[in-house]
Amino acid sequence: MRRTTTLWILAFLVTVASAVYQRMTGPSYPVRGKVKLAGAEIGFRLPRSQGDGDAEVRVPVADPAVEGTLGWKRFKTNDAWTYTKLNRQSGDLVGRLPHQPPAGKLMYRVVLQKDMERVSLHGQPVVIRFKGEVPQAVLVVHIFCMFVGMLLSTRAGLEFFRPEPKYANLILASIGLLTVGGLMLGPVVQKYAFGAYWTGWPFGTDLTDNKTAVAWLAWVIAWLKTRRNPKAGAWALGAAIVTLVVFGIPHSLFGSELKYD
Repeated sequence: MRRTTTLWILAFLVTVASAVYQRMTGPSYPVRGKVKLAGAEIGFRLPRSQGDGDAEVRVPVADPAVEGTLGWKRFKTNDAWTYTKLNRQSGDLVGRLPHQPPAGKLMYRVVLQKDMERVSLHGQPVVIRFKGEVPQAVLVVHIFCMFVGMLLSTRAGLEFFRPEPKYANLILASIGLLTVGGLMLGPVVQKYAFGAYWTGWPFGTDLTDNKTAVAWLAWVIAWLKTRRNPKAGAWALGAAIVTLVVFGIPHSLFGSELKYD
């Protein structure tokens, strides 16, 4: 019983760490940093993902003498840059990026100025992707199934280290959750957000779609192997490692992208 509890705790910690890493390294995670202007340090958080409506760019700057400019253009186009002045709202400088169709992207930059000194908040332009709104119920069930599916997948792999491992229920539950959360609801979420049910192989390069299919296939193989031979637990351990590796790939990497031309 003590070993079982330990394995569940370990599986939970590994799953949470994997989810946090995936989130923080993904292309939709905000760009954060600090710059110095006229001797004062300014922290910023620049968004890289936006649902319905314009995207708000907000920089906390208490000094009323500091002004800001927001420049943007459509991603991978020959458009000229459009520049607008940031408006002051209390202690913040605020600008807005115009809403784009699902999977549309803008590249933008923010420049702050005080007197004759200027500073850019980020060395390279930041790319933001727009998406459609996903119904809350669909999104909640999708996230729940994927997280619990990863948890059970990790726990199924750790079962290899028990004296008398029993894989069947854990593997079947993992396959079921990955099927519902990834193969069924994943395309629904994708359709609402970016206008296409599937953008992975062979139709596109979205690694989110591809990695879900790879993890699911790894567990189907592990189930077939352990069903024929209960001592073939190395297949379950291998499938768990494959799942952790593929889900460690940042979410939405090489994801849907609107071609403006």
